Amino acid sequence: MLFRQLFDHESSTYTYLIADEKTKAAILIDPVLEQVERDLQLIKELGLVLRYCFETHIHADHITGTGKLRQLTGCLGIVPDNAPVTCADKQIKDKEIIQLDGIIIQAIATPGHTNSHAAYLINNERLFTGDSLLIRGCGRTDFQSGNAGTLFDVITQKLFTLPDETLVYPGHDYKGFTVSTIQEEKQHNPRFTQHNRDSFIHFMSNLNLPNPQKIMAALPANERCGNAVLVNN
Repeated sequence: MLFRQLFDHESSTYTYLIADEKTKAAILIDPVLEQVERDLQLIKELGLVLRYCFETHIHADHITGTGKLRQLTGCLGIVPDNAPVTCADKQIKDKEIIQLDGIIIQAIATPGHTNSHAAYLINNERLFTGDSLLIRGCGRTDFQSGNAGTLFDVITQKLFTLPDETLVYPGHDYKGFTVSTIQEEKQHNPRFTQHNRDSFIHFMSNLNLPNPQKIMAALPANERCGNAVLVNN
């Protein structure tokens, strides 16, 4: 399996490119609009054919590149079940599997950061967690119908029950980390080693973080698969 981890510095967003090395069929997870040309250039250089773009959730800090990539490549856009998106090609349900040649992608519903969110487990080896489980942290829960108790439950009861050696690839990182494992996060993630469910909810309710700078543009655009809202004069 071919694998590349790509980074958008403005939003600290990771985009992941995964492909079957024999057939050259590829997927992207969480593409960023401003990085579409970069991603397409890499896909071209590696001789790949983009078949799917997977979104972990409706992002508030960047505009997705899925809409533009669909126009340019004919790939299909996949979003989590119940996401407020009508233009996606498919909404993927919890435990649903999509197989692309030698790549097996299983969706794991992980609401809490937002009320519609999915992690993707690929070939039972690599877990792409979006904004739910981060390296030594987790996503915030104070907007987009987030819920701290729900997030605690899905991480401790669903993600932390995966095999310890499962590699963890987050949707963001702000400290320079690139990959972790389930075992590492169970042992060293302070959001979960230092809190029970009640204290976690209290902690998350008092973060007092500013809203993402692009939230007013990103949310409505991402509900339209990355297309900006048109305003009639």
